[in-house]
Amino acid sequence: MGHLRSLAALVVGALVISTFVGIAQEPSTAAPQSDSAWTVYHGDALGSGVSTVLQSVTTSKRAWTSPELSGEIYGEPLVYANDVFVATENDTVYALTSLHGSVAWSRHLAIAVPSTDLPCGNIAPTVGITGTPVIDSARNEIFVVADELVRGHPEHFLFGLRTTNGSIELRERVDPSGSTPAALLQRTGLNLVDGRVVFGMGGNDGDCATYRGRVISVKESGSRPAIFTVDNRPGDSQGAVWMGGAAPVVDARDHVWVSVGNGSVYNASQGYDDSDSVLELTSTGRLMQYFAPTSWPSDNSADLDMSTSPVLLSDGQVVLAGKSPTVYLLNGAHLGGIGTQEASLSSVCSNDIDGGSAVVGMTVYLPCLDGTVALRVTESPASLRVLWNANVDGSGPPIVAAGLVWTVGKNGVLYGLDASTGQVRRRAAIGSVDNDFTTPSVGDGLMLVASSHRVIAFRGIPRS
Repeated sequence: MGHLRSLAALVVGALVISTFVGIAQEPSTAAPQSDSAWTVYHGDALGSGVSTVLQSVTTSKRAWTSPELSGEIYGEPLVYANDVFVATENDTVYALTSLHGSVAWSRHLAIAVPSTDLPCGNIAPTVGITGTPVIDSARNEIFVVADELVRGHPEHFLFGLRTTNGSIELRERVDPSGSTPAALLQRTGLNLVDGRVVFGMGGNDGDCATYRGRVISVKESGSRPAIFTVDNRPGDSQGAVWMGGAAPVVDARDHVWVSVGNGSVYNASQGYDDSDSVLELTSTGRLMQYFAPTSWPSDNSADLDMSTSPVLLSDGQVVLAGKSPTVYLLNGAHLGGIGTQEASLSSVCSNDIDGGSAVVGMTVYLPCLDGTVALRVTESPASLRVLWNANVDGSGPPIVAAGLVWTVGKNGVLYGLDASTGQVRRRAAIGSVDNDFTTPSVGDGLMLVASSHRVIAFRGIPRS
């Protein structure tokens, strides 16, 4: 079991996180990060959630607070070229100066969809841009998916905007043929793969109406969407690709990894439907391999879907979790289908595990809604072990920076947790948040986090 199991491991740099409190010297799965940029959900194509550029973060006072923005903020702030980028449920994209947080430019893309026009959901009063955008620095372009009202009906469009001034470079409709756009929510973050923008789609909160989960990729210059569809047989439905707001993971082969929620099939005799799973796809949506637990039919019936982004470890193993809340350890080179996990660990926490994780070496920080969980993974023998459970009031997807594990509580508090024990070492009130999946970012010497309508920045001290 000591051999290299997946070429995904080739993306792992030799960067050593030697100064993180309580973490042994291990290679990080995050690609080396510049001092200034954070251009995709959790910082890199793998969604590793690690920044090594800060020695410490000052949380006793804010560096700045942005003006109140139009619409609720559900995505993670991004940083590029001395600006902070954020998108809102009012279908508006903002560029804020990283120096003061003032608005450099804003672009209102369309009329957002009134929540009353949707069959169900928990985003109000309008649904616009929900997923975290992605920036292609080579093109100086930021991409977002907007839910907009077109002739009185919801439709979804992929937009590309110039990062310097917000001019629109791309507008491409991405609703799958035959779908009901009002039943679809674009919740995942966006990622880049092989010159394409890739993202997931699922249903609104409540799984009302008829929809199917999708993984969609579109050429950055515009193209007909390439789509993988979950629960694609006649009569099947659901199987959302939502991952608590995390982006699809992209490995060194430009393969795309996602987790999938509960489908409509509750009996194994009906045949497997791609639900409650982790999928490895090509950049254009061809299924390479999958894993699902043997409990997938009962998980489907109890709404216990997979709801984290897959964690690709440096040794080729994959960590997957969801609402059960059971964590599975998989062989990334051979997912093997149904019930083929190398190890599993149940009752990791007492609530859902939803969203993106952070990973340093073989330690994974999972986003349990009851508080971040630190999990230790071993390769030989393959095993999982809980190191600690943080006792905080709710927990959004964590990142690791300045030697601490950072998470945002549903109570509107940013916590910095001791990496060895999970004890709270820093805290700062940021104001109300609108969802369970608020997650910080790092760039331009700042730690950034979004409240309901504002972006808040805390000053960091660079690592010497």
